[in-house]
Amino acid sequence: MNSVLILGGYGAVGREAAAALTGYPDTWVIVAGRNPGRARPGPATAAMRVDAADPDDLARALDGVTTVLMCAEIDNARVARACLERGIGYVDVSASHGLLAGIQDLDDVARDSGATAALSVGLVPGVTNLLARICAERSPASEVHIGVLLGSGEQHGPAAIAWTLDGLGALDGSWTMSFPAPYGTRTVHRFPFSDQYTLPATLGVPSARTGLCLDSRLFTGLLAAAGRPAVARLLRRRAVRDLLLKALEKIHLGSDGFAVTVSSGTAQASFSGRLQSRATGRAAALLIRDLPAMPPGVRHIEQLVDPVAFLTELASGTVDLRLDLQVDG
Repeated sequence: MNSVLILGGYGAVGREAAAALTGYPDTWVIVAGRNPGRARPGPATAAMRVDAADPDDLARALDGVTTVLMCAEIDNARVARACLERGIGYVDVSASHGLLAGIQDLDDVARDSGATAALSVGLVPGVTNLLARICAERSPASEVHIGVLLGSGEQHGPAAIAWTLDGLGALDGSWTMSFPAPYGTRTVHRFPFSDQYTLPATLGVPSARTGLCLDSRLFTGLLAAAGRPAVARLLRRRAVRDLLLKALEKIHLGSDGFAVTVSSGTAQASFSGRLQSRATGRAAALLIRDLPAMPPGVRHIEQLVDPVAFLTELASGTVDLRLDLQVDG
């Protein structure tokens, strides 16, 4: 029996991962967080109150668990260490480079206990990493370009919105990317997703850049404006940030579609669909299913799976997701 503890299991990604995991045989899912009243347990799932910031509470929650899926940013390296020291598999969907770098330092801990930690598991990073591997292997180039188009109409939790707001101050440069229909060519703005920082090491590519845009051209324009120094300073003010967070939780201008495109040299590949949270949750569940057969240590998703096979299975059986591997080059 594979017993999966989902920390941050009440959020959009955690709920989608739990739903997908319960479709696999011999899998028991525990959705956990500080407020179990927000949980919506389904078949083969349970809810548990866990404060991951409390080491004793976390240790109690890990009893009998075979895999932990981290869907929150709460001292992740410490949580990962607690799991790996006990031989528990660990999967993280975070997009913050600094956070993932801290977990990478636990490679020796994971190898000594025979446990596997999988990082960059989701849409971005995750699907983007796999598309980058496909393109870089088929057409090596001096730089891999990654474009991420997210639906501004999809409902996101306050943590995801806050993470995006915090990243606006790090916008650095812009370029155009070609996305699948109906989006076409869009301008993307460099955003601090972790994939661009890890891919040079995992794939051996000289450089990688990840840019973000929204399906709403209006919101994309506002995104670019937020990168200006004066606006960035304003967003760092607590009162302004809190007011904007509350507004963005209520405003959903746009669709729930998404698309990611990667290019390297003459090669380009895309993955698109609806509901980025669902895509991330399904990707995490798919990797967790196969985690016991993966080698011990800390690795990113592109180092653990065959990218074409993984993405093909991720897109299969649903009309929500589409993989375009018409790669030139």
